[in-house]
Amino acid sequence: MSEEPKQRMHDYLKDARDAVLWKAEGLSEYDVRRPLTKTGTNLLGLIKHLSVAESWYFGQVFGRPFEPRLPRWDDADVLEGADLWATAAESREYVLSTYRAVIAHADETIRLCDLDEPGYVQWWSPPEVTLHGILVHVLAETARHAGHADILREQLDGRTGMQADNPYQAPHDDHWWDAYRTQVEAAARSAASM
Repeated sequence: MSEEPKQRMHDYLKDARDAVLWKAEGLSEYDVRRPLTKTGTNLLGLIKHLSVAESWYFGQVFGRPFEPRLPRWDDADVLEGADLWATAAESREYVLSTYRAVIAHADETIRLCDLDEPGYVQWWSPPEVTLHGILVHVLAETARHAGHADILREQLDGRTGMQADNPYQAPHDDHWWDAYRTQVEAAARSAASM
């Protein structure tokens, strides 16, 4: 494969990472951490989770462990779900700087390895992987969580999109959004009664 597909996937991954990071900007310490769904999903927790995932997939899988080693979801002494929220002792700056360090490490792995570079993920079947497969997997995972982050941020202050200055959504006031939501609700009720 040429470098073009690798660069394109890497660029998409960078964009998704940037979107996740900006979602944590400008929020109070409480808002960036608070659970906004029944399952406890929160912005800082998503970033912590992505740190753990990228440190593993672009580190250990290709024989380039990230240091310091981050506790993983399958560690015996780690509580279930601990990678999805930040403790009070884990500052926002710590979580964000860890993610940035993991990103730098992952980017170096991506730069050093060809798409057909072999790796190993013990819990996958088959466990033999390539950088291409891992890049696709992490891109999908990051984009999925960027979508979660988008919805969480919208719940907090109405800001949506891939960037702070979202050029894809015209600014509207609360009256416009209330009317729009009413239109969507009416269509849903109408469809349900058919």
